Amino acid sequence: MPRFEPFAALRYPSSASLDEVLAPPYDVLSEADVDRLQQRANNITLVDVPRGGADRYQRAAQLLGQWIADGVLVRDETPTLTIYRMSFTDATGTARTIAGVLGGLAVVDYGSGGGVLPHERTTPKASTDRLDLTRATGCNLSPVWGLSLASGLTDELAAPAEVLGSVTVDGAVHSVERISDPDRIARIQAIIAADDILIADGHHRYGVAQTYRDEVRAATGRTDTAAESTLTFVNELRADQLSIEAIHRLYSAVDPAALEAQLARSFVFSPAPSPTPATLADMVTSGCLIYLRPNGTASWMTPRPGAFDGVRALDGAYLEHALAGLDHTVSYQHGLSEMLAEVAAGDYAAGVLIRPTSLDEIIRTAREGLLMPPKSTFFTPKLLTGWVIRPANDSVTL
Repeated sequence: MPRFEPFAALRYPSSASLDEVLAPPYDVLSEADVDRLQQRANNITLVDVPRGGADRYQRAAQLLGQWIADGVLVRDETPTLTIYRMSFTDATGTARTIAGVLGGLAVVDYGSGGGVLPHERTTPKASTDRLDLTRATGCNLSPVWGLSLASGLTDELAAPAEVLGSVTVDGAVHSVERISDPDRIARIQAIIAADDILIADGHHRYGVAQTYRDEVRAATGRTDTAAESTLTFVNELRADQLSIEAIHRLYSAVDPAALEAQLARSFVFSPAPSPTPATLADMVTSGCLIYLRPNGTASWMTPRPGAFDGVRALDGAYLEHALAGLDHTVSYQHGLSEMLAEVAAGDYAAGVLIRPTSLDEIIRTAREGLLMPPKSTFFTPKLLTGWVIRPANDSVTL
């Protein structure tokens, strides 16, 4: 079962302006976002998204060390866990609060019985950047997001701990509290150890942690270093907390007529209005997808009877099955307005709006040891980077 550990965290002190120093995760930031954030003194992106030449990772490590020396970051005196709460209104207008905990999750090999499960296949992606940054800094900067299949974690986190700060980003209130009480830490550990952890977001980050762990093992001959765990946010997998949105599909490197003809073998096409947020809700109730063309027209895509017999009930799986054998390239985009703009720009043959994956399907897939297609889920809001930094190398000077 999953091992989840407290650690002596590096944090910005209470005197820091959290709006100035925290940031969204590196993998959702545009170049313009990074430009803006790095104008702020001591913003975490100066370390987490280093810029420049081949020495940028070493310079990031040097800056991190300077921040520690100057008191820009301070270390907890004892091993702690951190409650992280997010209160927000989702895309349907439903008010939600996610309550989870930041700590060190054991880095295990999938299928080894270590209690950590992936839920979707990852797309090919260069992991060198994150690995080089971890090697240089010896720290975990951005957390993996894990979902506990055990019950009771939400109740255990209900009582407040030591309040450290709160910020509001895009309408979502993010707040953290420090837990230093050993008894409460032990209760949280016991709950999390009772059942598997499903990786919701951060499959690549966890993969980097696996590689880094192996490198440290090879260099030290030890299996008890800080590299055996990685910074992870864990919350209970509960429908009333989680907001899951779709990641839509964009198709290129294919003739538009051939793409539509291939899909028409598995879907019935019928005229659809220009999609609005209400259309996304209609898709869920109707069981249909939406096909977008660069000329601005759209079509409903209704699965043909029997076309997907034996295929897992996921829109991403349906599309993979329908397009098998057709050469094409698929890209991914979250957000209706972003999709409409991308398709209208003319760089893609077409786009397809898909429906969010249900929690029941996520749980079933994990329990059966299967993997969903890439980019099957988009969990919101995104966890902020900078609340906690976890030393992942015993030689880090703090």
